[in-house]
Amino acid sequence: MNTNRILATIASLGVLSGCISLGSEPPEQLLTLTPSAIIPAGAAAEGEVAAALAVQVPNVTQRLNVTRVPVITSDSSLAYLEEAVWVEKPAQLFRNVLAETIRAKGNRLVVGAGELEYVARTQLAGQLVDMGYDATTGSVVVRYDAVLRGDDGTVRTRRFEETISGVLPEAVPVGAALNEAANTVADQVAEWVG
Repeated sequence: MNTNRILATIASLGVLSGCISLGSEPPEQLLTLTPSAIIPAGAAAEGEVAAALAVQVPNVTQRLNVTRVPVITSDSSLAYLEEAVWVEKPAQLFRNVLAETIRAKGNRLVVGAGELEYVARTQLAGQLVDMGYDATTGSVVVRYDAVLRGDDGTVRTRRFEETISGVLPEAVPVGAALNEAANTVADQVAEWVG
């Protein structure tokens, strides 16, 4: 290959680099949910796996099946909050807070994320209906429809919800308010399941 051809190839790559973006700028920070009730180090629990409680990842609609924070802008429109990105999908984050809160506040052996999850006779499942920001009211809402299947085959359902008003439409305050609301809902669910 001659020198002119090599220089022409390098020059064309330089021109193309101004036209091609190989990815967007990463966010300055990622949002997560952290449980306010935590099991202390060294705490142990034991029992029959069949008597354990399995906490399932809740189902979600497509608007929550992303790592963005949904914003209700009207009765029929939705956007996503600028620069607000979850570290992982909200359903998994909420499940982690829920399981840790039930472990810390209850008297149950809680299992999940593995084979034991499927042999536990008591199952907590449900749908994370909402976990986002409502621009029309300036509030965040976390809404969870729980389904508890007991070891005797009975099924109980209940809706849990927490709304926090007066939240600025920015990533940091919305993330903090969603964390607080998710923990409040998790506390309510922990009390319900015992």
